Amino acid sequence: MKSIESQLAKKAKGGDRSAFNELVQRYSSKIYNLAYRMLGNVQESEDVVQETFLRVYKNLASYNPTHKFSTWIYRIGTNLCIDRLRKRKPIYSLDMEREDGEGVDGYAVIASDEKTPEMELILSETQLSIREAIQSLPDKYKSVVILKYFQDLSLQEISEILDMPVTTVKTRIHRGREYLRRKLQHQQL
Repeated sequence: MKSIESQLAKKAKGGDRSAFNELVQRYSSKIYNLAYRMLGNVQESEDVVQETFLRVYKNLASYNPTHKFSTWIYRIGTNLCIDRLRKRKPIYSLDMEREDGEGVDGYAVIASDEKTPEMELILSETQLSIREAIQSLPDKYKSVVILKYFQDLSLQEISEILDMPVTTVKTRIHRGREYLRRKLQHQQL
């Protein structure tokens, strides 16, 4: 039995605008959350959502309904985020060490200044620390940690989205968690 998303994609491929609108409604907040967690910027996240759905619409003919639609759209959104992160810091290596010994460059630890008063009230000190620690993750760990723990995807789905072996996904999740553990322990001292 085909998933509802696969059926909607098939209808949208045939020109059914309401089916495409349904896909947008189902996935726009999920893609926005993914983008915001990876990029930490409201405007860039909104741009990624629009660009993701533009690419989905243009490439519906290439969607294979035997695969999960969610995996396909997350791959598009994740790749767009990774592209934006690469453009932000074109002269730095992802593994480059800073003078203080941290495994990321300065751009990765700059917190977004687009906090609303509502966000300030809702976020506890612990949640804010965790978000900042996640934003400081090296990009290769950030994408797998976000897909695993915030998008609740399986290792196999992450492997398909990022086009890497499951063993690499496991390693990056482990190293990302270790990085976060050290970072959060350091903040408590």
